[in-house]
Amino acid sequence: MLANDLETARFNMIAQQIRPWEVIDERVLGTYEAVPREHFVDDGYKGLAFADVAVPIGEDQQMMKPVQEARMLQALNIQPGESVLEIGTGSGFLTACMAHLGGIVTSYEFRPVLSQRAAERLQALKVQHVELVSGDGLHAGLAPNSFQVIAVTGSLPSYPKFLEDLLAPGGRLFVVVGEGPVMNAMLVTRSAEGEIWKEKLFETVLPPLDKAPQPSHFVF
Repeated sequence: MLANDLETARFNMIAQQIRPWEVIDERVLGTYEAVPREHFVDDGYKGLAFADVAVPIGEDQQMMKPVQEARMLQALNIQPGESVLEIGTGSGFLTACMAHLGGIVTSYEFRPVLSQRAAERLQALKVQHVELVSGDGLHAGLAPNSFQVIAVTGSLPSYPKFLEDLLAPGGRLFVVVGEGPVMNAMLVTRSAEGEIWKEKLFETVLPPLDKAPQPSHFVF
């Protein structure tokens, strides 16, 4: 795509997809203007970089749709200097967005090929304050109360109560919970006093995260 076509497509994505989906945070909208989403899409899919679709990224994985990403970023309300845990680096686009918002991001990716590709893309853009880890972020043995923000980029079939322990006071967790055809995007917040608050944001569908704990189903 030519530069003018890219900018038109980027503008249309923000104006016609993201804003109508109740994303009004100017910092988030500005992030979509500043971070080149097309840079994180393979050459064969450049034309879909700004479309309302889940773009394939290889390894049988895909990017979240722009509207899903934007609602996640708005809900998490990342502030400069906050520690961020991303579970599922994927293409690296959301990693770059969270760093652009000021987060100090530790991002886990179960598939080494995707982690390496994301590293190359982030380095090419000189994205700072990001640490990529090739491994299972759900079972990484991280310290309790160590993150202000946790972003889970694949769905989990059941609510991950164990992730609550990683939230610092005032911390926020975004996760999509359930099994198809309908799942719930949730924002989980730990208050300054340690209480946990859960809010259902919207219904959606997201592919399951690698190594997601599987619920037991009763069989007759």
